[in-house]
Amino acid sequence: MDIGKIMKTDKKPHMSADGILGLILERIRSLPEGRIFVAAVDGRCASGKTTLSALLKERLDAAGPDTTASVIHMDDFFLPPSLRSPERLLEPGGNVHYERFSSEVFLPLKALKESSGLKPGPARPCTPVISYRRFDCSVMDYIKEPVRLAPSRIYIVEGAYCLRPEFRELYDLKIFSTISPELQSERILKRNGPEAREVFRKKWIPMEESYFDFFDIEGISEVLFDKPLKTV
Repeated sequence: MDIGKIMKTDKKPHMSADGILGLILERIRSLPEGRIFVAAVDGRCASGKTTLSALLKERLDAAGPDTTASVIHMDDFFLPPSLRSPERLLEPGGNVHYERFSSEVFLPLKALKESSGLKPGPARPCTPVISYRRFDCSVMDYIKEPVRLAPSRIYIVEGAYCLRPEFRELYDLKIFSTISPELQSERILKRNGPEAREVFRKKWIPMEESYFDFFDIEGISEVLFDKPLKTV
């Protein structure tokens, strides 16, 4: 690892996008040829999770055919109104459709990963296709056409709640994206407007923080990302 990429060190490295890219490439080189690599980018809203993941995909795709990447967004698993009971919303990490993520992404991707890197032959398991429904919270309904992921060497799952305990075994790298409360508020105001910022402050952010604290998400992550990017 290039130590110069690490921004500072306490309990775990704080890394830039370039540092995380280098770490992914380093770990892939240690895997058997063709073995699937899965990274998780969890963390605070407006901290740059989606932007970081898009940047990593762009650079990994450009690095060559052996490092192509696909990104899976936890926002596509927005909790539908029918499941938004008071009990569910009080559950740490309950503000996501984790049951659907498990059946449509986690289990197929786990099977794909386990079958990857094996020599071709009749005993090799059938490779599943990763395809899932996307819930659009702007219309509060599922998009008609499912998301179909192109075959990739690297899969990046980004978004809050992707590091729930039952999903952690899938990941080869766990990243926590963080941000100061002041910058977070400023970004949400710019991105969503003043009314939405109040909703985030009173509703969405407390739910996220409850999940982070209850499951020690920052503590179980290997790398912290807190380097501001130009685009949120």
